[in-house]
Amino acid sequence: MEKKLLLAIVLSFLLLLVWQLVLGPKPKPSPVLTPITTTVSPSKPLEAKPLSNPAPAKDAKKESKSLNIKNIEAYHEKHLKLSTSLYAADWTNKGGLLTSWSLKKHKNDKNEDLELVSESAAEMKMFPFSLLDENPDPMKGLNHETVLSNAFNSRLYRITIKSRGVVPDLNDKAEPVEVPDGQSEDVIFEYALGDELVVRKEYSFFGGKYDFGINIQILRNGQPVEPWLLWGPGLRSAGTDEFSRTGASRGMTVMIGTATPKIDERRYDPIKSAANYVSWAAYDDNYFAAIFLPAAAPGKAVFLKEDSANRLPSFYVAVANPGKVFIGPKEFEVLDKFGQNTKKIVQFGFFGFIAEILFVTLKFIHKFIPNWGFAIIVLTFIIKIIFFPLTYSSTKSMSKMAELQPKIKALRAKYKKSKTDIAQRRQMNEDMMKLYKENGVNPAGGCLPMLLQIPVFFGLFSLLRAAIELRQSPWIFWIKDLSVKDPLYITPLLMGATQFISQKMTPTSADPSQARMMLIMPVVMTIFFMSFQSGLVLYWLTSNVLQIGQQYIMNRMMAKKKVESHGKRRKA
Repeated sequence: MEKKLLLAIVLSFLLLLVWQLVLGPKPKPSPVLTPITTTVSPSKPLEAKPLSNPAPAKDAKKESKSLNIKNIEAYHEKHLKLSTSLYAADWTNKGGLLTSWSLKKHKNDKNEDLELVSESAAEMKMFPFSLLDENPDPMKGLNHETVLSNAFNSRLYRITIKSRGVVPDLNDKAEPVEVPDGQSEDVIFEYALGDELVVRKEYSFFGGKYDFGINIQILRNGQPVEPWLLWGPGLRSAGTDEFSRTGASRGMTVMIGTATPKIDERRYDPIKSAANYVSWAAYDDNYFAAIFLPAAAPGKAVFLKEDSANRLPSFYVAVANPGKVFIGPKEFEVLDKFGQNTKKIVQFGFFGFIAEILFVTLKFIHKFIPNWGFAIIVLTFIIKIIFFPLTYSSTKSMSKMAELQPKIKALRAKYKKSKTDIAQRRQMNEDMMKLYKENGVNPAGGCLPMLLQIPVFFGLFSLLRAAIELRQSPWIFWIKDLSVKDPLYITPLLMGATQFISQKMTPTSADPSQARMMLIMPVVMTIFFMSFQSGLVLYWLTSNVLQIGQQYIMNRMMAKKKVESHGKRRKA
Protein backbone atom coordinates (compact mmCIF):
# COMPACT_ATOMS: atom_id res chain seq x y z
CA MET A 1 0.00 0.00 0.00
CA GLU A 2 2.88 2.36 0.75
CA LYS A 3 4.24 1.74 -2.74
CA LYS A 4 0.83 2.51 -4.26
CA LEU A 5 0.54 5.67 -2.17
CA LEU A 6 4.03 6.80 -3.18
CA LEU A 7 3.23 6.10 -6.83
CA ALA A 8 -0.05 8.02 -6.60
CA ILE A 9 1.63 11.04 -5.05
CA VAL A 10 4.51 11.04 -7.53
CA LEU A 11 2.13 10.72 -10.49
CA SER A 12 -0.07 13.50 -9.11
CA PHE A 13 2.81 15.92 -8.81
CA LEU A 14 4.26 14.91 -12.17
CA LEU A 15 0.87 15.70 -13.66
CA LEU A 16 0.85 19.01 -11.81
CA LEU A 17 4.32 19.86 -13.15
CA VAL A 18 3.32 19.07 -16.72
CA TRP A 19 0.16 21.15 -16.26
CA GLN A 20 2.23 24.08 -15.03
CA LEU A 21 4.67 23.79 -17.93
CA VAL A 22 1.95 23.83 -20.53
CA LEU A 23 -0.16 26.29 -18.50
CA GLY A 24 -3.26 24.31 -18.06
CA PRO A 25 -4.97 21.49 -19.89
CA LYS A 26 -5.15 21.63 -23.65
CA PRO A 27 -8.61 22.42 -24.94
CA LYS A 28 -10.64 19.41 -25.86
CA PRO A 29 -11.35 19.24 -29.57
CA SER A 30 -14.95 20.10 -30.24
CA PRO A 31 -16.90 18.49 -33.05
CA VAL A 32 -18.58 21.80 -33.80
CA LEU A 33 -15.35 23.61 -34.62
CA THR A 34 -15.76 23.79 -38.38
CA PRO A 35 -14.51 25.98 -41.19
CA ILE A 36 -16.57 29.12 -41.60
CA THR A 37 -19.05 29.45 -44.39
CA THR A 38 -18.82 32.15 -47.00
CA THR A 39 -22.56 32.84 -47.20
CA VAL A 40 -23.39 36.38 -46.11
CA SER A 41 -26.45 36.57 -43.91
CA PRO A 42 -26.50 39.76 -41.83
CA SER A 43 -28.68 39.75 -38.75
CA LYS A 44 -30.43 43.00 -39.62
CA PRO A 45 -30.97 44.77 -42.93
CA LEU A 46 -29.07 48.04 -43.15
CA GLU A 47 -30.92 51.23 -43.71
CA ALA A 48 -29.62 54.44 -45.14
CA LYS A 49 -31.59 56.69 -42.84
CA PRO A 50 -29.08 56.83 -39.97
CA LEU A 51 -26.25 57.42 -42.41
CA SER A 52 -27.56 60.48 -44.22
CA ASN A 53 -30.70 61.96 -45.67
CA PRO A 54 -31.24 60.25 -49.01
CA ALA A 55 -33.92 61.31 -51.40
CA PRO A 56 -37.13 59.28 -50.98
CA ALA A 57 -37.24 56.21 -53.17
CA LYS A 58 -40.26 55.35 -55.29
CA ASP A 59 -40.17 51.67 -54.42
CA ALA A 60 -38.09 49.16 -52.46
CA LYS A 61 -36.42 47.65 -55.49
CA LYS A 62 -35.23 51.01 -56.71
CA GLU A 63 -34.02 51.94 -53.21
CA SER A 64 -31.85 48.82 -53.01
CA LYS A 65 -30.14 49.81 -56.24
CA SER A 66 -29.61 53.50 -55.57
CA LEU A 67 -29.85 55.18 -52.18
CA ASN A 68 -28.59 58.58 -53.37
CA ILE A 69 -26.40 58.85 -50.30
CA LYS A 70 -24.30 61.97 -49.94
CA ASN A 71 -20.58 61.72 -49.27
CA ILE A 72 -19.69 61.67 -45.59
CA GLU A 73 -16.08 62.08 -44.54
CA ALA A 74 -13.63 64.14 -42.49
CA TYR A 75 -10.53 66.04 -43.59
CA HIS A 76 -8.38 65.76 -40.50
CA GLU A 77 -7.43 62.77 -38.40
CA LYS A 78 -8.91 63.34 -34.97
CA HIS A 79 -8.73 61.37 -31.74
CA LEU A 80 -11.56 60.97 -29.29
CA LYS A 81 -10.44 60.52 -25.67
CA LEU A 82 -13.20 58.66 -23.84
CA SER A 83 -12.87 58.16 -20.10
CA THR A 84 -14.85 56.35 -17.40
CA SER A 85 -14.06 55.45 -13.80
CA LEU A 86 -12.69 52.08 -15.01
CA TYR A 87 -10.73 52.86 -18.18
CA ALA A 88 -9.48 55.51 -20.57
CA ALA A 89 -9.89 54.82 -24.29
CA ASP A 90 -8.47 56.54 -27.37
CA TRP A 91 -10.37 56.26 -30.64
CA THR A 92 -9.21 57.59 -34.00
CA ASN A 93 -11.54 58.65 -36.78
CA LYS A 94 -9.20 56.97 -39.29
CA GLY A 95 -11.26 53.84 -39.65
CA GLY A 96 -13.05 54.39 -36.33
CA LEU A 97 -10.38 52.30 -34.59
CA LEU A 98 -9.28 51.80 -30.99
CA THR A 99 -5.70 52.97 -30.39
CA SER A 100 -5.62 52.68 -26.59
CA TRP A 101 -7.61 51.04 -23.78
CA SER A 102 -5.93 51.47 -20.40
CA LEU A 103 -7.39 50.12 -17.16
CA LYS A 104 -7.32 52.51 -14.22
CA LYS A 105 -7.69 49.90 -11.47
CA HIS A 106 -5.03 47.52 -12.80
CA LYS A 107 -1.39 48.47 -13.16
CA ASN A 108 1.62 47.22 -15.07
CA ASP A 109 5.08 46.55 -13.61
CA LYS A 110 5.82 50.28 -13.62
CA ASN A 111 2.64 51.04 -11.64
CA GLU A 112 1.06 52.68 -14.68
CA ASP A 113 -2.48 52.10 -15.94
CA LEU A 114 -2.46 48.75 -17.71
CA GLU A 115 -2.69 49.05 -21.50
CA LEU A 116 -4.65 46.26 -23.23
CA VAL A 117 -3.91 47.36 -26.80
CA SER A 118 -0.61 45.78 -27.76
CA GLU A 119 2.42 47.93 -28.59
CA SER A 120 2.63 45.98 -31.84
CA ALA A 121 -0.58 47.67 -32.97
CA ALA A 122 1.12 51.08 -33.08
CA GLU A 123 4.25 49.63 -34.71
CA MET A 124 2.19 48.03 -37.46
CA LYS A 125 -0.43 50.84 -37.51
CA MET A 126 -3.01 48.07 -37.32
CA PHE A 127 -5.44 48.70 -34.48
CA PRO A 128 -8.33 46.76 -32.95
CA PHE A 129 -11.80 47.17 -34.48
CA SER A 130 -10.45 47.12 -38.02
CA LEU A 131 -12.87 45.63 -40.55
CA LEU A 132 -12.22 42.94 -43.13
CA ASP A 133 -13.40 43.48 -46.70
CA GLU A 134 -13.96 39.75 -47.24
CA ASN A 135 -14.72 36.69 -45.15
CA PRO A 136 -11.57 35.51 -43.35
CA ASP A 137 -9.83 32.32 -44.40
CA PRO A 138 -7.58 30.82 -41.68
CA MET A 139 -5.71 28.77 -44.28
CA LYS A 140 -4.61 31.95 -46.05
CA GLY A 141 -3.84 33.77 -42.83
CA LEU A 142 -3.88 37.55 -42.63
CA ASN A 143 -1.95 40.35 -44.29
CA HIS A 144 -2.16 43.51 -42.24
CA GLU A 145 -1.07 45.68 -45.17
CA THR A 146 -4.14 44.53 -47.08
CA VAL A 147 -6.38 45.27 -44.10
CA LEU A 148 -4.79 48.70 -43.66
CA SER A 149 -5.31 49.65 -47.29
CA ASN A 150 -8.99 48.74 -47.60
CA ALA A 151 -11.47 51.58 -47.55
CA PHE A 152 -13.05 50.47 -44.25
CA ASN A 153 -9.88 51.24 -42.29
CA SER A 154 -8.03 53.87 -44.34
CA ARG A 155 -10.73 56.57 -44.66
CA LEU A 156 -11.37 59.45 -42.28
CA TYR A 157 -14.76 59.09 -40.61
CA ARG A 158 -17.05 61.83 -39.38
CA ILE A 159 -17.52 61.68 -35.60
CA THR A 160 -20.89 62.32 -33.94
CA ILE A 161 -21.25 62.40 -30.15
CA LYS A 162 -24.89 61.87 -29.27
CA SER A 163 -24.98 64.42 -26.46
CA ARG A 164 -23.11 67.09 -28.50
CA GLY A 165 -23.77 66.43 -32.15
CA VAL A 166 -21.26 66.29 -35.01
CA VAL A 167 -17.67 67.02 -33.99
CA PRO A 168 -16.42 70.01 -36.05
CA ASP A 169 -13.74 69.12 -38.57
CA LEU A 170 -11.65 72.23 -37.91
CA ASN A 171 -8.52 70.84 -36.30
CA ASP A 172 -6.89 67.61 -35.20
CA LYS A 173 -7.12 68.20 -31.44
CA ALA A 174 -8.37 65.30 -29.35
CA GLU A 175 -12.01 65.45 -28.31
CA PRO A 176 -12.47 64.59 -24.59
CA VAL A 177 -15.57 62.67 -23.52
CA GLU A 178 -16.24 61.77 -19.88
CA VAL A 179 -18.91 59.16 -19.04
CA PRO A 180 -19.81 59.25 -15.32
CA ASP A 181 -20.99 56.11 -13.52
CA GLY A 182 -24.64 55.37 -14.22
CA GLN A 183 -24.69 57.42 -17.42
CA SER A 184 -24.19 56.49 -21.07
CA GLU A 185 -22.83 58.05 -24.24
CA ASP A 186 -23.08 57.07 -27.90
CA VAL A 187 -20.28 57.78 -30.37
CA ILE A 188 -20.87 57.31 -34.10
CA PHE A 189 -18.20 57.05 -36.80
CA GLU A 190 -19.58 57.48 -40.34
CA TYR A 191 -18.09 57.33 -43.81
CA ALA A 192 -19.89 57.31 -47.16
CA LEU A 193 -18.71 57.46 -50.74
CA GLY A 194 -22.07 57.86 -52.41
CA ASP A 195 -23.81 54.55 -53.03
CA GLU A 196 -20.50 52.83 -53.62
CA LEU A 197 -19.60 52.42 -49.93
CA VAL A 198 -21.33 53.34 -46.68
CA VAL A 199 -19.90 52.42 -43.26
CA ARG A 200 -21.39 53.27 -39.88
CA LYS A 201 -19.89 52.27 -36.52
CA GLU A 202 -21.90 53.13 -33.46
CA TYR A 203 -20.45 52.54 -29.98
CA SER A 204 -22.61 52.85 -26.83
CA PHE A 205 -20.53 53.32 -23.67
CA PHE A 206 -21.75 52.98 -20.06
CA GLY A 207 -20.11 54.60 -17.06
CA GLY A 208 -18.85 52.13 -14.45
CA LYS A 209 -18.84 49.15 -16.86
CA TYR A 210 -16.17 47.48 -18.97
CA ASP A 211 -18.66 46.48 -21.66
CA PHE A 212 -20.21 48.59 -24.40
CA GLY A 213 -22.62 48.13 -27.28
CA ILE A 214 -21.55 48.11 -30.91
CA ASN A 215 -23.58 48.35 -34.12
CA ILE A 216 -21.74 48.13 -37.45
CA GLN A 217 -23.56 48.71 -40.73
CA ILE A 218 -21.98 48.39 -44.16
CA LEU A 219 -23.51 49.02 -47.58
CA ARG A 220 -21.61 48.29 -50.76
CA ASN A 221 -23.34 49.44 -53.96
CA GLY A 222 -26.56 49.61 -51.99
CA GLN A 223 -26.32 46.03 -50.70
CA PRO A 224 -25.75 45.13 -47.04
CA VAL A 225 -22.46 43.41 -46.17
CA GLU A 226 -21.86 41.27 -43.11
CA PRO A 227 -19.19 43.02 -40.99
CA TRP A 228 -16.17 41.08 -39.76
CA LEU A 229 -14.41 42.88 -36.90
CA LEU A 230 -10.78 42.30 -35.90
CA TRP A 231 -9.16 42.39 -32.48
CA GLY A 232 -5.39 42.37 -32.45
CA PRO A 233 -2.52 42.04 -32.84
CA GLY A 234 -2.55 40.17 -29.54
CA LEU A 235 -3.75 41.44 -26.18
CA ARG A 236 -1.49 43.81 -24.22
CA SER A 237 2.26 43.44 -24.63
CA ALA A 238 3.66 39.94 -24.11
CA GLY A 239 7.20 41.16 -23.36
CA THR A 240 6.42 42.41 -19.86
CA ASP A 241 8.02 41.01 -16.73
CA GLU A 242 4.67 39.61 -15.62
CA PHE A 243 4.43 37.39 -18.70
CA SER A 244 7.93 36.05 -18.19
CA ARG A 245 7.22 35.33 -14.51
CA THR A 246 3.83 33.67 -14.96
CA GLY A 247 4.22 32.20 -18.44
CA ALA A 248 0.73 33.47 -19.18
CA SER A 249 -0.91 31.93 -22.23
CA ARG A 250 -2.82 33.92 -24.83
CA GLY A 251 -5.20 33.01 -27.61
CA MET A 252 -8.81 32.71 -28.74
CA THR A 253 -11.49 31.26 -26.48
CA VAL A 254 -15.00 30.58 -27.72
CA MET A 255 -18.15 29.22 -26.13
CA ILE A 256 -19.99 26.56 -28.09
CA GLY A 257 -22.88 25.05 -26.17
CA THR A 258 -21.43 24.62 -22.69
CA ALA A 259 -17.81 24.02 -23.78
CA THR A 260 -15.14 26.74 -23.85
CA PRO A 261 -12.30 25.46 -26.06
CA LYS A 262 -9.21 27.62 -26.36
CA ILE A 263 -6.61 27.85 -29.11
CA ASP A 264 -3.30 29.04 -27.68
CA GLU A 265 -0.97 31.16 -29.80
CA ARG A 266 1.76 28.59 -29.21
CA ARG A 267 -0.45 25.75 -30.44
CA TYR A 268 -2.02 27.57 -33.34
CA ASP A 269 -3.75 25.31 -35.83
CA PRO A 270 -5.47 26.94 -38.83
CA ILE A 271 -7.69 23.89 -39.35
CA LYS A 272 -9.20 24.28 -35.85
CA SER A 273 -9.20 28.08 -35.77
CA ALA A 274 -12.65 28.74 -37.26
CA ALA A 275 -15.77 28.27 -35.14
CA ASN A 276 -19.47 28.47 -35.96
CA TYR A 277 -22.42 28.62 -33.56
CA VAL A 278 -20.52 30.47 -30.85
CA SER A 279 -22.28 32.23 -27.98
CA TRP A 280 -19.25 34.48 -27.69
CA ALA A 281 -15.62 34.70 -28.80
CA ALA A 282 -12.68 36.29 -27.02
CA TYR A 283 -9.01 37.07 -27.20
CA ASP A 284 -7.72 36.48 -23.68
CA ASP A 285 -4.72 35.73 -21.51
CA ASN A 286 -4.43 34.64 -17.90
CA TYR A 287 -6.14 37.70 -16.41
CA PHE A 288 -7.63 39.93 -19.13
CA ALA A 289 -9.92 39.52 -22.12
CA ALA A 290 -11.60 41.21 -25.06
CA ILE A 291 -14.93 39.38 -25.36
CA PHE A 292 -17.33 39.76 -28.29
CA LEU A 293 -21.00 38.80 -28.20
CA PRO A 294 -22.71 38.43 -31.60
CA ALA A 295 -25.56 40.80 -32.43
CA ALA A 296 -27.65 37.76 -33.34
CA ALA A 297 -26.69 34.40 -31.87
CA PRO A 298 -25.22 32.06 -32.81
CA GLY A 299 -22.14 33.82 -34.11
CA LYS A 300 -18.94 33.04 -35.97
CA ALA A 301 -15.31 33.65 -35.06
CA VAL A 302 -11.89 32.94 -36.57
CA PHE A 303 -8.41 32.94 -35.06
CA LEU A 304 -5.98 34.34 -37.64
CA LYS A 305 -2.21 34.33 -37.87
CA GLU A 306 0.06 36.63 -39.84
CA ASP A 307 3.59 35.40 -40.49
CA SER A 308 6.37 37.83 -41.23
CA ALA A 309 10.05 37.38 -42.01
CA ASN A 310 10.97 40.57 -40.13
CA ARG A 311 9.12 40.01 -36.86
CA LEU A 312 7.36 37.48 -34.69
CA PRO A 313 3.97 36.13 -35.84
CA SER A 314 0.93 38.26 -35.06
CA PHE A 315 -2.45 36.87 -34.03
CA TYR A 316 -5.97 38.24 -34.41
CA VAL A 317 -9.53 37.27 -33.60
CA ALA A 318 -12.12 38.05 -36.28
CA VAL A 319 -15.78 38.12 -35.16
CA ALA A 320 -18.81 38.33 -37.42
CA ASN A 321 -21.35 41.08 -36.68
CA PRO A 322 -20.61 41.72 -32.97
CA GLY A 323 -23.28 43.42 -30.87
CA LYS A 324 -21.62 43.78 -27.48
CA VAL A 325 -17.99 43.98 -26.35
CA PHE A 326 -16.24 43.53 -23.00
CA ILE A 327 -12.63 44.72 -22.61
CA GLY A 328 -11.24 44.31 -19.13
CA PRO A 329 -10.18 42.01 -16.30
CA LYS A 330 -11.46 38.44 -15.99
CA GLU A 331 -13.14 39.12 -12.66
CA PHE A 332 -15.51 36.25 -11.95
CA GLU A 333 -18.34 38.34 -10.48
CA VAL A 334 -18.11 41.07 -13.14
CA LEU A 335 -18.29 38.51 -15.94
CA ASP A 336 -21.17 36.76 -14.20
CA LYS A 337 -23.13 40.03 -14.37
CA PHE A 338 -22.11 40.54 -18.00
CA GLY A 339 -24.02 37.34 -18.78
CA GLN A 340 -23.94 34.78 -21.60
CA ASN A 341 -21.89 32.52 -19.31
CA THR A 342 -18.81 34.60 -20.06
CA LYS A 343 -17.60 33.77 -16.54
CA LYS A 344 -16.55 30.42 -17.99
CA ILE A 345 -13.64 32.19 -19.65
CA VAL A 346 -12.07 32.02 -16.18
CA GLN A 347 -11.02 28.42 -16.68
CA PHE A 348 -10.55 26.64 -13.36
CA GLY A 349 -9.64 23.34 -15.00
CA PHE A 350 -10.97 19.81 -14.52
CA PHE A 351 -11.90 20.41 -10.88
CA GLY A 352 -13.53 23.73 -11.70
CA PHE A 353 -16.55 23.19 -9.45
CA ILE A 354 -14.23 22.71 -6.47
CA ALA A 355 -12.20 25.77 -7.48
CA GLU A 356 -15.39 27.87 -7.63
CA ILE A 357 -16.41 26.78 -4.13
CA LEU A 358 -12.94 27.59 -2.82
CA PHE A 359 -12.97 30.93 -4.64
CA VAL A 360 -16.32 31.97 -3.15
CA THR A 361 -15.07 30.95 0.29
CA LEU A 362 -11.78 32.80 -0.16
CA LYS A 363 -13.57 35.99 -1.25
CA PHE A 364 -15.89 35.75 1.76
CA ILE A 365 -12.89 35.45 4.08
CA HIS A 366 -11.21 38.39 2.32
CA LYS A 367 -14.15 40.62 3.32
CA PHE A 368 -13.03 40.28 6.94
CA ILE A 369 -9.29 39.85 6.35
CA PRO A 370 -8.20 42.34 3.65
CA ASN A 371 -4.93 40.55 2.90
CA TRP A 372 -5.11 37.73 0.38
CA GLY A 373 -2.13 35.93 1.93
CA PHE A 374 -3.70 35.74 5.38
CA ALA A 375 -7.05 34.88 3.73
CA ILE A 376 -5.32 31.87 2.13
CA ILE A 377 -3.98 30.86 5.56
CA VAL A 378 -7.49 31.01 7.07
CA LEU A 379 -8.89 29.03 4.12
CA THR A 380 -6.20 26.39 4.67
CA PHE A 381 -7.15 26.20 8.34
CA ILE A 382 -10.81 25.62 7.38
CA ILE A 383 -9.82 22.92 4.86
CA LYS A 384 -7.71 21.15 7.49
CA ILE A 385 -10.62 21.17 9.94
CA ILE A 386 -12.98 19.74 7.30
CA PHE A 387 -10.51 17.02 6.38
CA PHE A 388 -9.45 16.23 9.96
CA PRO A 389 -11.72 13.15 10.28
CA LEU A 390 -10.24 11.75 7.07
CA THR A 391 -6.71 12.60 8.20
CA TYR A 392 -7.29 10.96 11.57
CA SER A 393 -8.80 7.89 9.93
CA SER A 394 -5.82 7.66 7.58
CA THR A 395 -3.29 8.01 10.41
CA LYS A 396 -5.15 5.50 12.57
CA SER A 397 -5.26 2.97 9.72
CA MET A 398 -1.57 3.45 8.94
CA SER A 399 -0.71 3.04 12.60
CA LYS A 400 -2.59 -0.27 12.76
CA MET A 401 -0.91 -1.40 9.56
CA ALA A 402 2.48 -0.59 11.13
CA GLU A 403 1.60 -2.77 14.16
CA LEU A 404 0.66 -5.66 11.86
CA GLN A 405 3.89 -5.55 9.87
CA PRO A 406 5.61 -8.35 11.87
CA LYS A 407 2.64 -10.69 11.24
CA ILE A 408 2.49 -9.66 7.56
CA LYS A 409 6.20 -10.38 7.17
CA ALA A 410 5.68 -13.75 8.83
CA LEU A 411 2.94 -14.59 6.32
CA ARG A 412 5.14 -13.59 3.40
CA ALA A 413 7.94 -15.72 4.79
CA LYS A 414 5.52 -18.64 5.14
CA TYR A 415 4.49 -18.37 1.49
CA LYS A 416 7.90 -17.84 -0.09
CA LYS A 417 6.81 -19.17 -3.46
CA SER A 418 3.77 -16.91 -3.73
CA LYS A 419 5.33 -14.94 -6.60
CA THR A 420 5.50 -18.02 -8.82
CA ASP A 421 2.91 -20.33 -7.26
CA ILE A 422 -0.67 -19.14 -7.88
CA ALA A 423 -2.11 -21.45 -5.20
CA GLN A 424 0.28 -20.08 -2.55
CA ARG A 425 -0.42 -16.51 -3.62
CA ARG A 426 -4.18 -17.08 -3.31
CA GLN A 427 -3.78 -18.68 0.12
CA MET A 428 -1.47 -15.86 1.32
CA ASN A 429 -4.01 -13.22 0.21
CA GLU A 430 -6.79 -15.06 2.02
CA ASP A 431 -4.72 -15.25 5.21
CA MET A 432 -3.85 -11.55 4.95
CA MET A 433 -7.49 -10.52 4.47
CA LYS A 434 -8.38 -12.68 7.48
CA LEU A 435 -5.65 -10.94 9.49
CA TYR A 436 -6.94 -7.50 8.45
CA LYS A 437 -10.49 -8.47 9.38
CA GLU A 438 -9.53 -9.83 12.80
CA ASN A 439 -7.69 -6.61 13.64
CA GLY A 440 -10.26 -4.24 12.07
CA VAL A 441 -7.84 -2.85 9.51
CA ASN A 442 -8.77 -1.56 6.06
CA PRO A 443 -5.67 -1.89 3.83
CA ALA A 444 -6.85 1.03 1.70
CA GLY A 445 -7.70 3.17 4.72
CA GLY A 446 -4.34 4.92 4.75
CA CYS A 447 -4.40 5.86 1.06
CA LEU A 448 -7.96 6.81 0.18
CA PRO A 449 -8.38 9.72 2.65
CA MET A 450 -5.17 11.28 1.33
CA LEU A 451 -6.15 10.74 -2.32
CA LEU A 452 -9.52 12.40 -1.67
CA GLN A 453 -7.65 15.61 -0.83
CA ILE A 454 -5.89 15.75 -4.22
CA PRO A 455 -8.92 17.28 -6.06
CA VAL A 456 -8.94 20.09 -3.49
CA PHE A 457 -5.26 20.72 -4.12
CA PHE A 458 -5.77 20.82 -7.89
CA GLY A 459 -8.83 23.04 -7.45
CA LEU A 460 -6.85 25.48 -5.34
CA PHE A 461 -3.96 25.31 -7.80
CA SER A 462 -6.31 26.33 -10.64
CA LEU A 463 -7.88 29.03 -8.50
CA LEU A 464 -4.59 30.65 -7.55
CA ARG A 465 -3.40 30.45 -11.16
CA ALA A 466 -6.52 32.03 -12.70
CA ALA A 467 -7.94 34.45 -10.09
CA ILE A 468 -7.07 38.01 -11.06
CA GLU A 469 -7.80 39.10 -7.48
CA LEU A 470 -4.41 37.65 -6.50
CA ARG A 471 -2.54 39.47 -9.28
CA GLN A 472 -0.08 41.94 -7.71
CA SER A 473 -1.55 41.19 -4.26
CA PRO A 474 1.18 41.30 -1.58
CA TRP A 475 1.38 39.16 1.53
CA ILE A 476 4.27 40.20 3.79
CA PHE A 477 7.85 41.44 3.40
CA TRP A 478 9.38 40.00 0.22
CA ILE A 479 6.14 38.46 -1.14
CA LYS A 480 4.85 41.34 -3.27
CA ASP A 481 2.70 39.28 -5.64
CA LEU A 482 0.92 36.05 -4.68
CA SER A 483 0.29 35.16 -8.33
CA VAL A 484 3.99 34.63 -9.13
CA LYS A 485 6.74 32.52 -7.61
CA ASP A 486 8.63 33.47 -4.44
CA PRO A 487 11.58 35.55 -5.72
CA LEU A 488 13.81 34.43 -2.82
CA TYR A 489 12.58 30.79 -2.72
CA ILE A 490 12.16 31.04 1.05
CA THR A 491 8.61 29.68 1.24
CA PRO A 492 9.35 26.63 -1.00
CA LEU A 493 12.35 25.74 1.19
CA LEU A 494 10.29 26.11 4.37
CA MET A 495 7.56 24.03 2.75
CA GLY A 496 10.05 21.25 1.99
CA ALA A 497 11.39 21.31 5.56
CA THR A 498 7.92 21.15 7.13
CA GLN A 499 6.95 18.39 4.69
CA PHE A 500 9.96 16.37 5.89
CA ILE A 501 9.04 16.88 9.56
CA SER A 502 5.40 15.96 8.93
CA GLN A 503 6.41 12.82 7.06
CA LYS A 504 8.77 11.72 9.83
CA MET A 505 5.96 12.10 12.37
CA THR A 506 3.43 10.10 10.33
CA PRO A 507 3.17 6.36 11.14
CA THR A 508 4.26 4.16 8.27
CA SER A 509 3.87 0.49 7.52
CA ALA A 510 6.69 0.51 4.99
CA ASP A 511 9.95 -1.30 5.50
CA PRO A 512 13.06 0.86 6.19
CA SER A 513 14.09 0.99 2.51
CA GLN A 514 10.63 2.13 1.42
CA ALA A 515 10.50 4.66 4.27
CA ARG A 516 13.79 6.15 3.07
CA MET A 517 12.37 6.36 -0.44
CA MET A 518 9.37 8.28 0.90
CA LEU A 519 11.73 10.89 2.37
CA ILE A 520 12.71 11.84 -1.19
CA MET A 521 9.22 13.30 -1.70
CA PRO A 522 9.87 16.54 0.24
CA VAL A 523 12.92 17.18 -1.96
CA VAL A 524 10.95 16.50 -5.16
CA MET A 525 8.06 18.70 -4.01
CA THR A 526 10.42 21.54 -3.06
CA ILE A 527 11.88 21.52 -6.58
CA PHE A 528 8.39 21.52 -8.10
CA PHE A 529 7.09 24.31 -5.89
CA MET A 530 9.99 26.67 -6.59
CA SER A 531 8.29 27.64 -9.85
CA PHE A 532 4.72 27.67 -8.50
CA GLN A 533 2.77 30.74 -7.44
CA SER A 534 3.72 31.94 -3.98
CA GLY A 535 0.02 31.84 -3.01
CA LEU A 536 -0.06 28.10 -3.72
CA VAL A 537 3.21 27.54 -1.84
CA LEU A 538 1.78 29.51 1.09
CA TYR A 539 -1.23 27.19 1.15
CA TRP A 540 0.93 24.06 1.17
CA LEU A 541 3.35 25.49 3.76
CA THR A 542 0.46 26.41 6.05
CA SER A 543 -1.07 22.98 5.49
CA ASN A 544 2.21 21.31 6.51
CA VAL A 545 2.52 23.39 9.68
CA LEU A 546 -1.07 22.54 10.66
CA GLN A 547 -0.44 18.89 9.77
CA ILE A 548 2.53 18.80 12.16
CA GLY A 549 0.29 20.11 14.94
CA GLN A 550 -2.49 17.66 14.06
CA GLN A 551 -0.03 14.77 13.83
CA TYR A 552 1.38 15.56 17.26
CA ILE A 553 -2.12 15.56 18.77
CA MET A 554 -3.12 12.36 16.92
CA ASN A 555 0.08 10.57 17.96
CA ARG A 556 -0.62 11.48 21.61
CA MET A 557 -4.22 10.26 21.28
CA MET A 558 -3.21 6.95 19.70
CA ALA A 559 -0.42 6.42 22.24
CA LYS A 560 -2.91 7.00 25.07
CA LYS A 561 -5.37 4.53 23.55
CA LYS A 562 -2.59 1.98 23.12
CA VAL A 563 -1.61 2.28 26.81
CA GLU A 564 -5.23 1.94 27.87
CA SER A 565 -5.68 -1.08 25.59
CA HIS A 566 -2.57 -2.80 27.01
CA GLY A 567 -3.75 -2.05 30.56
CA LYS A 568 -7.12 -3.71 29.92
CA ARG A 569 -5.42 -6.78 28.47
CA ARG A 570 -3.21 -7.15 31.55
CA LYS A 571 -6.21 -6.92 33.89
CA ALA A 572 -7.99 -9.51 31.84
